Amino acid sequence: MRAALIDELGRPPRPAELPDPEGEGALVEMLAASLNPLDLAVGSGRFYGGHPALPFVPGCEGVGRIRGGDGALVYVFGDGLGLSRNGAVAELARSGSVEPIPVPDGADPAVAAALGIAGLAGWLPLAWRAPVRRGETVLVLGASGTAGLVAVQAARLLGAGRVVAAGRDGARLERAREAGADATVSLEGDDLSGRLKDACGGEGPSYVFDPLWGEPLVAALQAAAPGARIVNLGQAAGAEASIASATVRGKQLELLGHSNFAVPRQELGEQYGRLVAHAVAGELSVDVEHVGLDRVEDAWRRQSEGSGAKLVVVL
Repeated sequence: MRAALIDELGRPPRPAELPDPEGEGALVEMLAASLNPLDLAVGSGRFYGGHPALPFVPGCEGVGRIRGGDGALVYVFGDGLGLSRNGAVAELARSGSVEPIPVPDGADPAVAAALGIAGLAGWLPLAWRAPVRRGETVLVLGASGTAGLVAVQAARLLGAGRVVAAGRDGARLERAREAGADATVSLEGDDLSGRLKDACGGEGPSYVFDPLWGEPLVAALQAAAPGARIVNLGQAAGAEASIASATVRGKQLELLGHSNFAVPRQELGEQYGRLVAHAVAGELSVDVEHVGLDRVEDAWRRQSEGSGAKLVVVL
């Protein structure tokens, strides 16, 4: 089979010919595998959970069809895929000890792959970890990224009354407005907390989706309405934030953490199905760029630099 192969930590993968994968689980003929910051962290040796033995195939998720199955699309993720064993950026991959997750009928394989790790990161906090309450005001930090774009649309689909998108990329913020945001706020400039509060209608957000941490979160807490819920799922703006106790206590704020890896498998599968079904129905979209396996080195570098569209390797 053809696959991407990492020979040395810190270097992009290269196309290679490898034996078909052995091991536990269904053998899946891969059609699409998305690239994620997690893959780069594993490939550089920076992931806290380590990496597979060198050389290895990267890729923590993908969509394909089970060899010898009924031809239906399935999503493969988990049981160390791309983390402790060979991953999904290959023509064939093993599902491991977990069952592949069914993909709703009519889904585009590349879109279904793009809605995996990043899509679920944008969906699960709002739909499962702390479900959006009808009519509330949702502030989406990091709306320039794929997870943030999904979160903007998820908030609208799940009943939010007002959705505000905040980020650093002006073009991507405009994309968030097209996707359903009522207002946008640049994270650049002075008085961020004041601008966030104003954009949220003057009383501040009652819900904050936060993949950033750092200074943007501090500003969002200052802007938040009393009793607001804040769900953190990342630290793209910094690993530390100086949060005043009085702000949290005085407003009776709820600060929650979220990780896709902590979601029960059955719940993960059900929510993934809901999310992709919205895409199939035309109610939610993501920007996907297809790249061939022969361009995986360039795509890996572009992922490290940040790309507006979700990069998906088609196989």
